Amino acid sequence: MVAQMRTDGSNDAVGKEVLAVRPDGVAGQYMGFGAMLKRWRKAAGLIQPTTAKALGISVRTYRNIERGATPRFTRAQCESLAEVLGLDQEERHALLLHNVGTYLRTPAEGRQEVPSALRLLMDGQMPSPTYLSDRNWNILAYNQAMAELWPWVMEPRANLIRWALTTAEGRATYHDWHKHATVFVRMLRFALTTHGDDADLQELIKDVRRNPDVQHIWESDDDLVEHRDGHVFLATVPTLGWRTIEIVSHVAYPAIMPDCKFVVMTWVEAEAESDSQRDALGGVRNAWANETHNAQHERDRAQERIAEAERRRAAKVATARLVVENPDKAAAQAGKGGIPLPALSRLVASDCQLTLSPTQRNVVWAVEEAPGEWGVTKVSPATVIARVPRGALQAEARAELKALTRLALPGPRDAAASRIEQLLGELHEEQCLLREIQAELSEPDHLRPGCEDVASLR
Repeated sequence: MVAQMRTDGSNDAVGKEVLAVRPDGVAGQYMGFGAMLKRWRKAAGLIQPTTAKALGISVRTYRNIERGATPRFTRAQCESLAEVLGLDQEERHALLLHNVGTYLRTPAEGRQEVPSALRLLMDGQMPSPTYLSDRNWNILAYNQAMAELWPWVMEPRANLIRWALTTAEGRATYHDWHKHATVFVRMLRFALTTHGDDADLQELIKDVRRNPDVQHIWESDDDLVEHRDGHVFLATVPTLGWRTIEIVSHVAYPAIMPDCKFVVMTWVEAEAESDSQRDALGGVRNAWANETHNAQHERDRAQERIAEAERRRAAKVATARLVVENPDKAAAQAGKGGIPLPALSRLVASDCQLTLSPTQRNVVWAVEEAPGEWGVTKVSPATVIARVPRGALQAEARAELKALTRLALPGPRDAAASRIEQLLGELHEEQCLLREIQAELSEPDHLRPGCEDVASLR
């Protein structure tokens, strides 16, 4: 390569020429953005003055750009140049990325179609829960593990931030919920800076601000956060019997859908010391809560600490979600002897169809994702049981729940009876403890156990 610096006295005539040299020593065409611009101009059959006029700059300035000067056009200039040169979509992307540093692609309106390649990648993350959301955190797709651990993703209009900030399940899931809520609010504020006129985003913000706690955070905190990539946090999961696990969140932006988030959650069992100051990656626990930017953190211990969770069952289950044409074909996935669960379907989520499969010992959960497209996920009975609202049930729902509960127990009668005894003992002890706490809460303040009594147990 040969580089030649050239200047003249004018303000717009500082440039740098970069030439490609052929093996025979003869200089070839200019390289870099200037060469790319020159090639586009010639392909369009235009002369330099015409192109310079479209950009609103002098011919001398434009000439120096083709010779190697490095400009930074505005978005308006990029749009004008793309129009006059007749650039295609990829060329427009290259032009805007060089000058503005962002994509020209306009986010799709309405529900976006998820490419099969992305669904394949999602299924390949098993057993790590994985989902794809749009720029407003609406869930577009998810894998088997995500559906089993957090079946709310299968509900109509499922939205991560709306679930986290407005539902009792979301609040109970996150440890240090207020810290998580603060980060979610900061993410919403960041979204306002990029597409604040989006009606769907405005509706989401309006919904979450109905929560007084969220409204207080909104009024008292004005920081911005783009995403939660690399965050490590504790979560209590209903479908795991309210067991606490530690989760590492990984966020990527697929090139084919750059305005969407591809999120993988690697998780491990939480350590016994729940008050540990170190997270699963060896970092300071909840350090992300005070971040107002997204710095790169080296995680030397990541591969050592992040292990595959116990989601890989001994039973060989299919990891890919199915998409069929109608609800009948979805129910057929339960196999011979499938039992419809219409009452529980209505209770668990609107617009879902549950079918019990006695032979496969699971439940086929089907959701109409688009006209003529029913997404099918096979989940464990425990996943559905965890979603059934607590309280008195009508006879039909109770009968279905009884069948579901029996299927969740071991198959052999003796093993099932033994498991029931174990569960009844655990539930009895839990109820006794709750009644004791209830009695203590009804006592005068000076007779209640203080924080020091709880601390002494640690």
